[in-house]
Amino acid sequence: MPQPLAERLRPQTLADYVGQEHLVGENSILPKLLANAKKTGQFPSLIFWGPPGTGKTTLARIIAKELDTQFFEFSAVNASTKDIEQVIPKERGMNSANAQLTLETKDEKKPPLVFLDEIHRFNKAQQDKLLPHVERGNLTFIGATTENPSFEVIGPLLSRTRVLVLNQHTEQDLENILNRAKKHLGVTLDKDAHNFLIESSNGDARVLLNVLEIASSLGAPRNDVTATQSETNGKQSLSLSTVEQALQKRQLSFDLKGEEYYNVISALHKSIRGSDPNAALYWLARMLEAGQDPLYIARRLIRAASEDIGLADPQALVLANSTFEACNKIGMPECNVILAELVGYLARAQKSNALYLAYGEAAKDVHAYGNLPVPMHIRNLPRLPGGKAGAPTKLMKELGYGKGYNYSHSPTGEKKEGIDYLPEKLKNKKYLKSPNFGDKMRS
Repeated sequence: MPQPLAERLRPQTLADYVGQEHLVGENSILPKLLANAKKTGQFPSLIFWGPPGTGKTTLARIIAKELDTQFFEFSAVNASTKDIEQVIPKERGMNSANAQLTLETKDEKKPPLVFLDEIHRFNKAQQDKLLPHVERGNLTFIGATTENPSFEVIGPLLSRTRVLVLNQHTEQDLENILNRAKKHLGVTLDKDAHNFLIESSNGDARVLLNVLEIASSLGAPRNDVTATQSETNGKQSLSLSTVEQALQKRQLSFDLKGEEYYNVISALHKSIRGSDPNAALYWLARMLEAGQDPLYIARRLIRAASEDIGLADPQALVLANSTFEACNKIGMPECNVILAELVGYLARAQKSNALYLAYGEAAKDVHAYGNLPVPMHIRNLPRLPGGKAGAPTKLMKELGYGKGYNYSHSPTGEKKEGIDYLPEKLKNKKYLKSPNFGDKMRS
């Protein structure tokens, strides 16, 4: 069975590697680490963190070649720590069935390079078992993840490795990869198809190559005169419609459990806070088109209405609650415009975080001072027989329950100077400052 195009075009050297210039370019970290390893025989364990299709696995394989050592490749999806331990020189009796020995003819006297893809799939206990092998130098370890290592890789393992961040491929990176692939397949793309494929790949080289390969295999439909065999150069020319057919649907990066999930939600909230309705609508669309639950978004918008708008426009909270109810009734896709209406309103509304800050200060004092006693004059007074207010027991009366309290709504109940409603230790404390509502709307 022929290999996929992405595998056939996988770079074999740093010179062929496309993108990540901050890692592989001249005078960058990896060439320096490899040069030092050739002198000292030492290479650090690494964690590669980056989006899908940015070359994490390829880079690990190139490093193994440069180190002239055995390379064992695992995926945390189907491998166990026992599988990894079986390929470590001091512990292996036979190679694990779940390990791919990619490089056959390397120096077995050197510690093998063990590459674990999707390391975030290993739980804490599994990651703990890797520690002694990394510490003793039984292996050179490279883990790869699409998730933030700060949250998905245990601290002790992070402290024994170096995290290298791989960025999403730029359009120029994808342009270079696509040109190489077209030459390999002997195909051409018209301008619209070329641009669409690059834009639709979302920085993922694997997606780009897979779609190109499928488009090439679709051939030239009879009703598509632009997807034909060129009479001048004999190359198959792929049209926009052919590429669209191969792609089916634009890839949207919005993992409902990953870091990007929280990044996009944060972007929506901060765009509203910054009074930018255009950005807020874009981030809303990013979430809805990727399949996010509209009720989750509506709940977050209720929070934004109270946290960032608050007393500057109390109607915002009313509208946010109404939006939640409307979305709950009709669901997607019909509720997309309802959410858009709320997002536009919140982004253009006047802003005040006075209540948010005030509550934070009050909560801070609660934790700092503990359960301060309620002042006697505002303690609860059960009604006496006949409905008259007052201390119902002699003891409560002697202790001063209710003494000095004026009912604010009675004709003589105007607030008296010197009556405090806060505990004695917090007397005269001001939490809610006079808000200064500025007009921060944007068109």
